[in-house]
Amino acid sequence: MQPLEESREGKQSRETAWWWDLLQSLVVAAVLAVIIRAFLFTPFYIPSPSMEPTLYPGDRIIVNRLAYRLGDPQRGDVVVFHYPLDPSRDYIKRVVAVGGDTVEARNNVLYVNGQPQPPEKYLPPGVVYSDFGPVKVPPNNYFMMGDNRNNSADSRVWGTLDRRLVIGKAMFIFWPLNRLGLIR
Repeated sequence: MQPLEESREGKQSRETAWWWDLLQSLVVAAVLAVIIRAFLFTPFYIPSPSMEPTLYPGDRIIVNRLAYRLGDPQRGDVVVFHYPLDPSRDYIKRVVAVGGDTVEARNNVLYVNGQPQPPEKYLPPGVVYSDFGPVKVPPNNYFMMGDNRNNSADSRVWGTLDRRLVIGKAMFIFWPLNRLGLIR
């Protein structure tokens, strides 16, 4: 009789240990997921056509939150940021000028510091946008433009982007699968 009761206690102990191990594993996984999402990589959804043909509505991307902890956004980077006029909303645009630069557009040519920029291969064919500027970009600010410049509310509308509003660098598309790849 004694060995049978010990066996039941042993079985209960093993079951309790299994549930305890499972609970610990779930808690650790949840904490790691929160840390990764908050500080390392965050998924974002593209709701508008302002970055076509680089990104299309419905694309899901991963943003690297560490990219600008060690350095600054550079011209050509695709950046996710808090919208300056309503920081509860997030936007995505491309950096075309950085602090200290002067940017303007004349006759459908973008000029940075008075120099015409080479044709931007990420722009849709036939894009025509209106003249603006010149605009002097303040230190620790960026001039942002959508790749679909005819349908983009960007720095031409709301001004330059303060460095403090930058969330991270858009790295790659993970959905839909037929568009899987790096963002350039």
